[in-house]
Amino acid sequence: MAEKVMVIGVDESEHSFYALDWTLQHFFGPNATPYKLTIVNATLPSTPHGVAFLGSPNLMPTIDADLKKTNSTVQRAKDICIEHKVQSVETEVVEGDARHVLCDSVDKFHASILVVGSHDYGVVKKMGLGSVSDYCAQHAHCCVMIVKRPPKPMS
Repeated sequence: MAEKVMVIGVDESEHSFYALDWTLQHFFGPNATPYKLTIVNATLPSTPHGVAFLGSPNLMPTIDADLKKTNSTVQRAKDICIEHKVQSVETEVVEGDARHVLCDSVDKFHASILVVGSHDYGVVKKMGLGSVSDYCAQHAHCCVMIVKRPPKPMS
């Protein structure tokens, strides 16, 4: 029987790191690794203005900043896995819209489950920005688990 694969989408948000941490706490243990774990980070293109932007003196600092942010995100995800003693983790960074990157990753890795965090945007913000978790729940070819952070206690 083929090993089951879990894809977890991460970005630089606390919501995605909460989803990763929660999933590792509840699905993985010191002696239990029920899934092969693949962490996917979707990044937006570094050159938002296309070919015309290539001659800009701002190009290299923009690419450098994006690369540092991506490396930091992936490293933090790996560190969380190490904290939970999950050693066998594959990471992948893919340029593109997170909705499509995650759904494509499900197909690429033949995932049984996709885990995403929820920013818990309101209806108006979701309509304007779109919701990665909503899109994945509708389009991914596997089960999708959306992990929401508990509300902050009122002071």
